[in-house]
Amino acid sequence: MQDRYFYAPREGHGLKHNPIASIVGPRPIGWISSMSEDGSLNLAPYSFFGIFNYAPPIVAFASAGIKDTLRNAIRRGEFVVNVVTESLAQAMNLSSSSIVGSEFELTQLGSAPSTRIATPRVEASPVSLECQVLEDFPLRDHQHEPVGSHLLLAEVIGVSIDRSLIVEGVFSWGQTRTVVRAGGAADYHWIGADNLLRLRRPD
Repeated sequence: MQDRYFYAPREGHGLKHNPIASIVGPRPIGWISSMSEDGSLNLAPYSFFGIFNYAPPIVAFASAGIKDTLRNAIRRGEFVVNVVTESLAQAMNLSSSSIVGSEFELTQLGSAPSTRIATPRVEASPVSLECQVLEDFPLRDHQHEPVGSHLLLAEVIGVSIDRSLIVEGVFSWGQTRTVVRAGGAADYHWIGADNLLRLRRPD
């Protein structure tokens, strides 16, 4: 084992930064817009986010504690996932601030109406997923003790894509320069066409 670094997460990792989020990554960012019961808008990034079913598409994100996004999504039963591009990275980071008021105002981002739900999307984001909440539950460890985080699952009931990203009937992912979370204290990467690798499934 001398050529392997091993640690038990419950006992600490012994490094400068917890490596687990870097190991399971890079991770897509769920930049989630939500709306409170009084109509106030909220916008926050979640990197513990992913898609877990193809048809119907089901997405999920985990929130450390019950924050505005989680509370709004549960009460309204809906939210929007907005894709973060390289040009929106600074605004995304700024929207992670703990503030009183709307992150839309803080970041000076405009909102645009969704098609199937009342919660608006980020106007500048080229792709948005309109989501209807399915269920939420507290996460527990292997001893069935709550860990303080909540997982929210939702069905994507509407997908909005900038028409420039549809090339010959195919969504052109590389053009978006989508930003992903890469672990570390402040590390992000963007995905572009120059690092594309195509692998066809075997017959």
